[in-house]
Amino acid sequence: MILYGSSEDKFDDPGVNGMIRVSKQVKAGEVPIGGDAPVSIQSMLNRPAADVEGNVRQAMELEKAGCEIVRVAIPDMEAVRLVDAIKSQIRIPLVADIHFDYRLALECAAAGIDKVRINPGNIGDKSRVRAVVKACKSRNIPIRIGVNGGSLEKDLLEKYGAPTAEALVESAMRHVSLLEKNDFDDIVISMKSSDVKTMVEAYRLAAQRCTYPLHLGVTEAGTERMGLIKSAAGIGSLLMDGIGDTIRVSLTDDPVREIAAAKDILKAIGVRDEGARIVSCPTCGRTNIDLISLANQVEEKLRDCQKPITVAVMGCAVNGPGEAREADIGIAGGAGEALLFKKGKVLGKFPEKDILNVLLSEIEKM
Repeated sequence: MILYGSSEDKFDDPGVNGMIRVSKQVKAGEVPIGGDAPVSIQSMLNRPAADVEGNVRQAMELEKAGCEIVRVAIPDMEAVRLVDAIKSQIRIPLVADIHFDYRLALECAAAGIDKVRINPGNIGDKSRVRAVVKACKSRNIPIRIGVNGGSLEKDLLEKYGAPTAEALVESAMRHVSLLEKNDFDDIVISMKSSDVKTMVEAYRLAAQRCTYPLHLGVTEAGTERMGLIKSAAGIGSLLMDGIGDTIRVSLTDDPVREIAAAKDILKAIGVRDEGARIVSCPTCGRTNIDLISLANQVEEKLRDCQKPITVAVMGCAVNGPGEAREADIGIAGGAGEALLFKKGKVLGKFPEKDILNVLLSEIEKM
């Protein structure tokens, strides 16, 4: 599945020509990754491995929030019990995150894991990689090759002088080749960096060199504020290039927030259209309504709305039905009052204190 053997080969950026990358499809449990499948949303449990009940509870919370694939760290043999405990309580696929001890992957495969994430470079010699491949292949379990800037092989760091995009891709392709030599190609690739530009460049290079599905993410992105900004910039730009099959927004926060962030990124770039999309103006000296508070209330009230609608919350007649004419429904504020409109057509004028309930009531009818 490696398309182009030499890192010296040159190919057009798929984003430049508006081309969409078509990747091989693999399945984690019942969730397809790649091909014509929708971009799937992932997250990772962050409870201590010994806290089985806490991990199960968090996995259920993530599924409820809209997570479609969930990953759990398996640091030791005792943690393998998490596989059955979690899978018995959720419907979404579970991924085992394995480092160093290849036997953990074997035990997780036997326990019914849906996907394995490894870095083949840190689990031992080729015989151990072969053992993992054999266990996964016999059970139709895909393997994600996870390469990170902080765990590159020493020879690549010496070659490139730093964890560059080229170094990340060469590492990933090296591991892909190792799996392919063992007649295994149910592979997903990730090449994460905490540097957005490096991450974007790495995935663009990889997209030109293979057809395997790509798992996008900015690793160690930070707290919710900066983590969301960095993830939106990195993940969003790649998806708009037609690159990427599954994503994780990594935040130093409750992983449930990662799901909301991922949904917002996909919605913002038009990859997904389920749920309400809020359009609101930034306010100016013409604003005579408490628009900031109103917009926040509308966003909160529609957080769980699954209707694929665009809702405009505008501050005055300038940014009202005119600029927001493409919205399905919206309001435009005035001096203590607001207009309600649909598709640019005014339906009525209401007091400011009533407009939120009027808007929500009208959306309920849609």
